[in-house]
Amino acid sequence: MSAYEALAASYDRLTDDVKYGEVLRYLEQIWKEKGKCPETILDLACGTGSLTVLLAKNGYRVLGADCSEDMLAVAYQKAMDIEENRPYFIHQSMQKLRLPYEVDSVVCCLDSLNYLTEPSDCRETICRVYDALAPGGIFVFDVNTPEKLRAMDGQVFLDEDDDVYCVWRAEYSEAERICAYGMDIFQRTGSLWRRSFEEHLEYAYDSAQLLGFLRDAGFADVSVYGDRSLLPPAPGEQRIYFAACKES
Repeated sequence: MSAYEALAASYDRLTDDVKYGEVLRYLEQIWKEKGKCPETILDLACGTGSLTVLLAKNGYRVLGADCSEDMLAVAYQKAMDIEENRPYFIHQSMQKLRLPYEVDSVVCCLDSLNYLTEPSDCRETICRVYDALAPGGIFVFDVNTPEKLRAMDGQVFLDEDDDVYCVWRAEYSEAERICAYGMDIFQRTGSLWRRSFEEHLEYAYDSAQLLGFLRDAGFADVSVYGDRSLLPPAPGEQRIYFAACKES
């Protein structure tokens, strides 16, 4: 089963620890640090649209793009209660991104770029993001670091609520630089439980590799931050953020 096909309906319940309000405040700190005041935003790999909807409710004009129809279906329903400034969702993979108009900022959160397991796809995505940005636009994204993905090897995790039970196991391949998550998902339907399995893969990109992709695409002003910080990453940082500006 493809990634997020079974998980889409339960994703928000299993990730209720993600504080999207804090994510938005941090994005706004980065925009301010870079002297940007974006009005139009693309939420790339938007998933179930939690951040997309929050951006729209805070007055931004938002597009949400994702490659999973199942996740987008949840996002669309989530946005239905917005009477004005409702976000617009498009079904696109990151490496085939093409927008109907340029945007002031592209954001790609929750290690979505790690899911591009071919570096050539990551390079292509960054080039397409550059083309999607208006002059002076800014691209902000985060990745799980190689240190974090290596440490996941052999780990077993459990997420559950009353209607969903998810066990996932991680294996890291140093040769391939890929962390594979095998996920057994049990979802309650009435009095019965339905079992499904998904495999998620993340590639361990290092900072130098991503900086090279950004500069090759044309980004000039690039900063790397520690997790929810405006300082450079500390040694052993588990998640890092990039902010890359397109020249005006």
